[in-house]
Amino acid sequence: MNATVEQLAPVEQQATSGWVVAALYQFKEVQDSADLQQRLLDLVNSINLCGTLIVADEGINGTVAGDRAAIDAVHQFLLNEGFNAMEYKESTSSEKPFRKMKIKLKKEIVTLGVEVKPRDLVGHYLDPKEWNELIARDDVILIDTRNDYEYKAGTFKGAIDPQTETFREFPEYVKKNLEQHKDKKIAMFCTGGIRCEKSTSLLLQEGFEEVYHLKGGILKYLEETPAEESMWEGECFVFDGRTAVTHGVEEGQNIKCHACGWPLLPTEVEEPSYEHGVSCKYCVDKTTDKQKDGFRMRQSQIAAAKRKRL
Repeated sequence: MNATVEQLAPVEQQATSGWVVAALYQFKEVQDSADLQQRLLDLVNSINLCGTLIVADEGINGTVAGDRAAIDAVHQFLLNEGFNAMEYKESTSSEKPFRKMKIKLKKEIVTLGVEVKPRDLVGHYLDPKEWNELIARDDVILIDTRNDYEYKAGTFKGAIDPQTETFREFPEYVKKNLEQHKDKKIAMFCTGGIRCEKSTSLLLQEGFEEVYHLKGGILKYLEETPAEESMWEGECFVFDGRTAVTHGVEEGQNIKCHACGWPLLPTEVEEPSYEHGVSCKYCVDKTTDKQKDGFRMRQSQIAAAKRKRL
């Protein structure tokens, strides 16, 4: 499997008020990932689901949204396929969080670009209470394994930002910045836990001695941890129409710039550099006038499509 194969399924407008959003993953050997992709496509063609599922020989990963019946259907399908140890979390969205339903066939369910064995070699899992106790210590190096724009929306107090644009850059960050700390306690976290499955496996493979990660990721932490006991600051970026969520996995206030993808606070949306779908303070100087004209055309087409659906 050398290339990404993506298939789309049609999605009807949600009939009920609100959407159930399910984030899931599991590292599990898949004998015929192309066949699983096709059978998933057959399933979602018959139910009202949107989002993305990634299938690879190493397992499954993704976030989907739909009504209660659709979410239950895809969840039960995966359980029947032997994905009975999934990291699985649900939340809600007031509006449709994805435009389409995609089933992607890839080499990795989360792309690190370095061969690791997360099913065999992985760090110490910590629940939210254990996590709070660990990261409060002075002898722990706390690392946010997510991308720079995710860090911008919110992170744990005292967390290091590797300033990566993609997860593929993380192995290089480890080589340049962590090699001298192999005897230290390293704590890492990500949105749902999947990136830390691979990052902790990578560090252990490289000879690090004590590696920890937050089980279920930030989403599980925000779901279970009362705000008054939380060590989380800001909001958690999510890869859907909600942009970010906060404690209780409630929709946050951040708004995504649809030109560059960065999360924006309401105050940043009020700045002169912001034009919906065209620019914000983080990208206004990085695109040409011709590109901005193209973004404006795209936004007008999106607006016209929305009016047509109403």
